[in-house]
Amino acid sequence: MTAVIYAISISARRGELKKEIEEARIVEGFGIEGDGHGGDWDRQVTCLNWGSVVKSNAEHNLNMGPGDFAENILIDGMDALNLQPGDRFQLGDTAVLEVSQIGKPDHPSVVTRTFGVSLLPYEGLFCKVITGGVIRKGDAVVKL
Repeated sequence: MTAVIYAISISARRGELKKEIEEARIVEGFGIEGDGHGGDWDRQVTCLNWGSVVKSNAEHNLNMGPGDFAENILIDGMDALNLQPGDRFQLGDTAVLEVSQIGKPDHPSVVTRTFGVSLLPYEGLFCKVITGGVIRKGDAVVKL
């Protein structure tokens, strides 16, 4: 299966649900331009498998979509990439991310308070930006 960007979402500040956008500029050493999670740390961009959202919607009778789990990038087919911490993958023509961690400590986030369920603490890929570039919905995602 080929992995592709299903959706891109950002928010101005941390602790907010994200809104979907059509394209984004990934900035080396920072994250996504205009996103509150950007900065000099190891969780600059958060990725989530679109299939996990579909499964969660079915299991919990929800209708969650892009940005609702506070992820930046939903990837359709991400599970086929079999990514682990330290792995790098390319989004579109030039942007390269490196997986810094999978999951994070769970806390009563805006997602949990709003929807009663969260995926990032268990399945989220937290990444740092190695190479920047512009990404768009439908762009290929390739493990390097």
